[in-house]
Amino acid sequence: MARFLNRAVSLTQTLSLLYFQIFIGFPFKILKKMYIDPFLFVFQVIFGRRERKEPPPQCRAAQATPPPPPPPPPQSRSEPPQTQSRSEPPSPPPRAAGSPPPPRAAGPPPPPRAAGPPPPPPAAGPPPPQSRAGPPPPPPPPRAAGRAPPLPPKSQLKFRPFYWEIVKRAQSANHLWAQDPMRPHDSDPGFDLAELESLFSAAQSKTCLKSHSKSCPKNSKIHLIDLRRANNCSILLRNVNMPLSNLISAILALDDSVLNGDQVENLLKFTPTKEETELLNGFNGDKESLGECERYFLELVKVPRVESKLRSFSFKIQFRSQISELRKNLTIVNACAEEIMKSTKLNTVMRNILSLGKILNQGTARGSGIGFRLDSLLKLSDARASSNSKMTLMHYLCKDLARRLPEVLDFHKELASLDQAAKIQLKSLAEEMQALNKGLEMVEQELTKSENDGPVSDAFRKKLKEFVSVAEADIGSLNSLFSTVGRNADALAQYVLEDPARCSFEQVVSNLLSFVRMFLKAYDENRKQIDMEKRKAQKAAQENQKTSFSVPKKSKYISAAKTPSSRLH
Repeated sequence: MARFLNRAVSLTQTLSLLYFQIFIGFPFKILKKMYIDPFLFVFQVIFGRRERKEPPPQCRAAQATPPPPPPPPPQSRSEPPQTQSRSEPPSPPPRAAGSPPPPRAAGPPPPPRAAGPPPPPPAAGPPPPQSRAGPPPPPPPPRAAGRAPPLPPKSQLKFRPFYWEIVKRAQSANHLWAQDPMRPHDSDPGFDLAELESLFSAAQSKTCLKSHSKSCPKNSKIHLIDLRRANNCSILLRNVNMPLSNLISAILALDDSVLNGDQVENLLKFTPTKEETELLNGFNGDKESLGECERYFLELVKVPRVESKLRSFSFKIQFRSQISELRKNLTIVNACAEEIMKSTKLNTVMRNILSLGKILNQGTARGSGIGFRLDSLLKLSDARASSNSKMTLMHYLCKDLARRLPEVLDFHKELASLDQAAKIQLKSLAEEMQALNKGLEMVEQELTKSENDGPVSDAFRKKLKEFVSVAEADIGSLNSLFSTVGRNADALAQYVLEDPARCSFEQVVSNLLSFVRMFLKAYDENRKQIDMEKRKAQKAAQENQKTSFSVPKKSKYISAAKTPSSRLH
């Protein structure tokens, strides 16, 4: 009985544990994994980072306290260490032979030496054996590894100059060069001046250039300009392929037979900046030792306002092509506006479209009007016939005009400039016209300034004055043509009952060009449809004719077959 009860109790416990795991344990694990664990992870990440930002007190103390000074040299046993005052540095007394080093004296560390850097810490390892005969010889004065002695007087050091760009003022006290975090209290950079002088000595550089020994490069050049910029400039000068003196002369003479527009535009990209000019003016060495770009920049620096002169040269080269292209486009726009307003066939087509629209919209508010918007022309291809889905209102218009007024079907021939004018933007023409006026103004300003340049700009001033006199006349006539084109564009918008402020010339031309193309397409489809119907009619007539010829023969044979007795008689 007891055994049965024990088994029953154990079974009950097992079932209760199983019930707990199924209905409580598993849901709790799922809930923990889905909600509690992510929340704890986020909580630890947020508050763990905040705790890591503040180091423990031991680390703060270690960071705040400076490293301990090196231990003083060992003292002799016979003479006890004397108490040193703060004003005088401690001097190590002699120590008897064979005596162990005395314990380190408690107190503040000795102050650093004023003459040089502090001594290095003692090296790890066993102490060197002491001689019993007497005290060891005094060690050499300590010197930090990689440290150089104090800087000698400035007159003794003659290094090869390094041409850099310096910043003399700082907007903030906290900048990149404010303080060395590794050595905040040390002003000595620690360079080995002896090695630096042996490598970059000015005297050695001159000797190297004179001797041309094996260790010195024979064709070494001094580069003051950025190396990448200098290389690109050298490539440009090789493409020009002429001596620098001839190049400067061609620029000052505005000789477009020597330099083309692309070359002058590239030369504009390689003019010395203000900083580069200061570097070049501050160079006192041999000019022949400079690179090709530096020598070219030195020649440009001699020319007053060389960049402005190059821009004037570029404007002179491109002026003729720009003004001819602009005049051509303005003439096309002007011709297109006049062709549209003077076309009688286009007028007839538009009046027929207006009459057709009134008939379709009779009895409604859209059935009366003196005209319509030009964008309504594009809707003629969208209106389809109810009985024939392939027939549109544009097809009907072409068919009706071909029947009643065939002479107006070629109205597009009166609009010869329409296609070219659709590719032109009046806004772009206005910008080009403005650029030409500003360019001429810039050239005139340079001509005025060059009068004070002296003999260096005599040829430049003479050539530029001749160009300005011709350019002023050309731009004056072009401005007159541009004003005429603007008036005709506004008149065209009013001619088609549009507001010039809302409907631009481009919109009018674009709508008319689209209408012409749709009209010609519908007319061509109508002709194809007529040709196809003609071929069908001819084919049907031929079939009917064949049928009419074959029926009598068939009836003769049939009648003969039906009456065989007729042959017997």
